[in-house]
This record gives sequence, structure tokens and C-alpha cells, in this order.
Amino acid sequence: MKKNKTVFARTGQVKREWQEIDASGKILGRLASKIAVILSGKNKAIYTPHVDCGDFVVVINAEKVRVTGRKEKQKIYFTHSDYPGGAKHIPFDKMIEKKPEEVIRLAVSGMLPKSRMGKQMIRKLKVYAGKTHPHLAQKTNKIEL
Repeated sequence: MKKNKTVFARTGQVKREWQEIDASGKILGRLASKIAVILSGKNKAIYTPHVDCGDFVVVINAEKVRVTGRKEKQKIYFTHSDYPGGAKHIPFDKMIEKKPEEVIRLAVSGMLPKSRMGKQMIRKLKVYAGKTHPHLAQKTNKIEL
């Protein structure tokens, strides 16, 4: 009788593809959770926890992402410069005007592991405010979420 063996992926065996996601009209948290799954590789059959199996993700139209409820005014992004009095509180509506790419990047990075592996995964995320991006040569697969 033959027993089934668990197959673990190795770093050299992983085939990374490029996925393109249009964020226009999408809800921020739901979009970020889908992106985090793709970056970590949990959508693949070859997923292995200790190997980065994820694909590259290109997000376009980041300035058109939505939030529900009153988060437009109530959601606050906090940064600190490590100097006394260096705290900054930026509401969502101001942040989406100034840095729409950062809104999606922060939401996705909060859903990834806080380790070397998480830093490696977030580097595969490319976010752009408009429709155009410089990764056209990579033959991206368009994903509808």
C-alpha cells in the first residue's frame, strides 16, 4: 500500500506570476485581504508556510478605493518622527488625496506576517494611483475581485 507524501515547496521551485488588480470602486479592507492572500501564496496548491510562494501584485487606480460607513472622516493614520511633538494624525480623506498608494500598502502590510517573510512579501506589491504602470512587460493577469 502506497502512502501519500506531503510536498513542501522549495524557494527555487516557486513560479511567480504577475497579477493586476483594479481598485476602482473596491472596499479597502476586502481588497487588502485578497491581496494579502495572493502575496503570501495561500491561493496556490503548493503553499508552504516557511517559503514565500506568492505572486507579484500590481494595483492600479488606488485613488478610487472606497471605505464604508463614516470611516472617510473617522479613520486616522498615525505617524511619529521620534522627536518630541512629532506625532501626526492624518484622516483617511486627506491621506487618499496625498498618498493613495500608501493607504493600500498600509492596509495590506497590516495583514501580512510581521517578520522577514512579511517584508519580503510586501516588496512584491506595486501600487499606482492612476491607470498606467511600468510593469507592462511582465504580462500581468487581470484579476476581478
